[in-house]
Amino acid sequence: MSNSAPGRRAARGDRAESGGNGVQSVDRAISVLEILARRGDAGVTDVAGELSVHKSTAFRLLSALEDRGLVEQAEDRGKYRLGFGIVRLAGAVSSRMDVTQHAHPVCERLAGELEETVNVAVAQSHYAVNLDQVRGPSAVTAHNWVGQLTPLHATSSGKVLLAFLGEDAVEGLVAATGLEPFTAHTVATREALLHQLAQTRRRGYSVALEELEIGLNASAAPIRGQQGNVVASVSASGPAYRFTEKRIHETAPLLLGAADEISSRLGYLG
Repeated sequence: MSNSAPGRRAARGDRAESGGNGVQSVDRAISVLEILARRGDAGVTDVAGELSVHKSTAFRLLSALEDRGLVEQAEDRGKYRLGFGIVRLAGAVSSRMDVTQHAHPVCERLAGELEETVNVAVAQSHYAVNLDQVRGPSAVTAHNWVGQLTPLHATSSGKVLLAFLGEDAVEGLVAATGLEPFTAHTVATREALLHQLAQTRRRGYSVALEELEIGLNASAAPIRGQQGNVVASVSASGPAYRFTEKRIHETAPLLLGAADEISSRLGYLG
């Protein structure tokens, strides 16, 4: 009887884990992938030790990931490594990675020329997500926007992306977000937004004057893919006292030139 008690306790703990918090299970599964990425391969005991869980829990996590092709058993039985299913998932963001890779050296030069912060962003649902950022020499205290979602209607990146998505996208945005005001300068109506987007298409770049944050101005231009479709934006931002509306328009040729160069690197011949 005494020899079976630990097994019963472990079984009860595993049942609680398997039927309990689903978010915890997802978190552990991601941790397993990170462990394998770091170590190259690992056994059930290794994974259980790093996660501080029972071996049966680690085995179930590995088995579930193996069923999806995200991990596989190595030649050395009992060891697991990342599977080729990871490549399939990575392929879904490969185009974004290409944008970042090709844009970065151009952004470094632009940030030096403008002495302001330069970002590359792509559209994601009703937001713009920033993929890369380069700080100019005057922007030593700039906020790090990489990985952050920002509203389409209140940012220069968002506006230039939205401008080339079509009116249906605008209607969807208005219905979903109601054009949330972030400052007194945030565009507040559908008509005003449509006017700004038309202006963006006409001159080739967008402007946001203290619309997301008081004291922050920005401009952005579209980056086009091989087929001519807008796949990303490149933006410049800085404090309103320095990156004024006048300076934004004066430096627009530099921004547009950078956008064209990145587009060319991506295969756009227009």
